[in-house]
Amino acid sequence: MSTLSLTGSMFRDSVKSGAANLDLHSSEVNDLNVFPIPDGDTGSNMTLTIQGGAGALSDGSSLSEAAACVSRGMLLSARGNSGVILSQLFEGLSEGFKGLDSASLDEIKAACRKAVTQAYSSVIDPTEGTILTVARETTEAIEAESFEDLEQMLSFAIGKAKVSLEHTPDKLDVLKKAGVVDSGGAGLIYILEGMLSCLTGKPVESSPDLSSIHASTSKTVNTELFTEDSVLEFGYCTEVLVRLQKIKCDPEKFDINTLISYMSTLGDSIVAFKNGTIVKLHVHTMSPYKVLEYCQHFGEFLTIKIENMMLQHSEVIAGEEAKKKDRSRYAVVAVASGDGLKQELLNMGADVIIDGGQTSNPSASDILAAFDKANADTVFILPNNGNILLTARQAGELYTKSEIRVIPTKTIGDCISVLSMLDLTLGSTDEIEQNMTDAMEGVVTAEISRSIRAAELGNITIEKGEYIGIIGKDVVSADTDILDTAVSSLKLMEPASHSALMIIEGKDAAKGISSELAAYAKKKYPRLEIYDIKGGQDIYELILVVS
Repeated sequence: MSTLSLTGSMFRDSVKSGAANLDLHSSEVNDLNVFPIPDGDTGSNMTLTIQGGAGALSDGSSLSEAAACVSRGMLLSARGNSGVILSQLFEGLSEGFKGLDSASLDEIKAACRKAVTQAYSSVIDPTEGTILTVARETTEAIEAESFEDLEQMLSFAIGKAKVSLEHTPDKLDVLKKAGVVDSGGAGLIYILEGMLSCLTGKPVESSPDLSSIHASTSKTVNTELFTEDSVLEFGYCTEVLVRLQKIKCDPEKFDINTLISYMSTLGDSIVAFKNGTIVKLHVHTMSPYKVLEYCQHFGEFLTIKIENMMLQHSEVIAGEEAKKKDRSRYAVVAVASGDGLKQELLNMGADVIIDGGQTSNPSASDILAAFDKANADTVFILPNNGNILLTARQAGELYTKSEIRVIPTKTIGDCISVLSMLDLTLGSTDEIEQNMTDAMEGVVTAEISRSIRAAELGNITIEKGEYIGIIGKDVVSADTDILDTAVSSLKLMEPASHSALMIIEGKDAAKGISSELAAYAKKKYPRLEIYDIKGGQDIYELILVVS
């Protein structure tokens, strides 16, 4: 088979095949994490991102329409830094294919150049040795060559991408120290290989149960949260994908605003858009059956998801903030995991909590729904994780109902410091933002977790099963005893030059460990004001914050 031009249907099928191939290998991509702790989620994030694009495609569309559908779906589904960058690559492709029924080989090269430019521009401080490098060097390689057909060009691109990936440790020291290649770049290669398989007549089929994703991202439903005596307070998170039917409506003239207007009478947190003859809808409602009934006036369902929000884990709106209805001037949205930690952030002044963090990054769509719930003229969002920061910025660019200010908090410690100094009565929005940013100065956060593999990081030798202490991007201590690891980490945080220490205990922490650490700190640093909370967070058995 020799393909000289790319059509919309070919693009649609190749994206689906690329998504399926990445799904099959997502665990391998996850395992390419730098730190030897169970926080590798790049493969899952990228898979969920591209599947959002693959699911948004419409049949019989031109290349321009197909690429636009993929891009829109991926922008909303994007999560994690690599997922956001992947969505931006496909956004650039969409711009490159704009107005085209099909694309020649030269037009594909030009679109790839736009994809790289778009991806680099989406990152404030682009880092080489990442998926960005792999995409750029691969594009530069194909631009310099001539090809007989698309199959030859894609095969050549995959070969160059693999060479680029192997050299990522030479460009990023943290990869070299960990002895791994860049996980995002590896994920991109699996997508390209899946696309090539499709072009050569052997498309990769999607796993019927998406087992690799579920193993990494799903959480066990705690049925004890809703018993026979419970009263439904928060309603149902309802999501549908509807194929508009010509026998029920005119798909071309269907007005998405009519749907949004009706849904506003049933609930809130509405996110809706139309791609070709497919409509995607997200709404929080007490009456999901009315949502289904109304949508079926215009078409039939491709997918349906209805979740009790008292059990839902993809987005948690807890306590009094769920009752927030009146629009306010300002609101604060924060990302966190662990019931105790989330409640603490609410107590400190956050209005809306998005459930998420390490290994459970919220999507742009999740964040958009939280902005709706915040219901304010200006919404400040605290991502509290470096891998969520890009997603928050992307969601902020997509949102039009409020002004969005992203505060670049990368740890829970940053968040706690910001909330502790929160003052929404300052003279202007700019002053409030500056005050929040200034509040992060001087705060130090250490995270204590257990190693899942042996590793050599810097001057520290880590054995599988040992506890490790992480400050910023560095592993600073390792020991078989969690208290010794925490003490060693605390010393490096220079607590004597700070006034407060917060010890946040994770759900898997040994009983009494936070009290032992607090007793040590009180004796060693008597001037420190010490706070001890049961955070209940995953991954990190202890989080230490000095400020």
